[in-house]
Amino acid sequence: MTYSIVARDAATGQFGIAVASRFFAVGAIVPHMAGSVGAIATQAFISPLYGTDGLKMLQSGASAEEVVAAMTGRDAGAHSRQLHVMDAAGRSAAFTGEKCVPWAGHLIADGVSVAGNMLAGPQVLDDTLQAYLDHPQKAFADRLLTAMEAGEAAGGDKRGKQSAALKIVRGEAYPWLDIRTDDHPDPLPELRRLMTVAAERYLHVAETLPTSDNVSGMLDRTVIDLKIAQLEAERIKEGRPSASFATPLT
Repeated sequence: MTYSIVARDAATGQFGIAVASRFFAVGAIVPHMAGSVGAIATQAFISPLYGTDGLKMLQSGASAEEVVAAMTGRDAGAHSRQLHVMDAAGRSAAFTGEKCVPWAGHLIADGVSVAGNMLAGPQVLDDTLQAYLDHPQKAFADRLLTAMEAGEAAGGDKRGKQSAALKIVRGEAYPWLDIRTDDHPDPLPELRRLMTVAAERYLHVAETLPTSDNVSGMLDRTVIDLKIAQLEAERIKEGRPSASFATPLT
């Protein structure tokens, strides 16, 4: 019912997961991750425990292969499940149960894995992975979404489209970016719009948030506020409307 990509940005150490499906709110249950720990996508006849318990294993130092072996080895329903995992060292492992609805499978490359089931065919994963590998110059979020768009162009979920999500963590347990399209006729373009909205203000404010190394966060927001104002002025000067549906500030 789903295809997804799990990756680690070599330049920043960020982990990211992007996912799309003909299923409601796929972003609520597929991606599990924490900064400096790793990332897990659990899908098909989904077990959220693959994500929650697997993440605990990663936090304790387990490898991606150990997580896959433990999660599937204890589960009598593993034959109908799928997951792919990346650990803190950037090592990947994946599993596709033999009873996952075809077409189903997974691919692993350096720093990235893709997996899917109920797909139009193997070209969905081939093109998703290749698009990611072909665009190392792109910003991480854009690179992940570009990969997903290539998979959609190759046929995506054979049943159609409904939801999509993109989640990225930096060094913290909480996400740096977590956007979802839960019920939409064309969810990936909508996710693109949300990325644009995030870039207008949210991602700049995110730079001020407290971290484990600085539990008070940025107390002087002057630089961030000036940057947001500058970007807003440039947008207005160029005649570009905001991508947001929010009501005007009063």
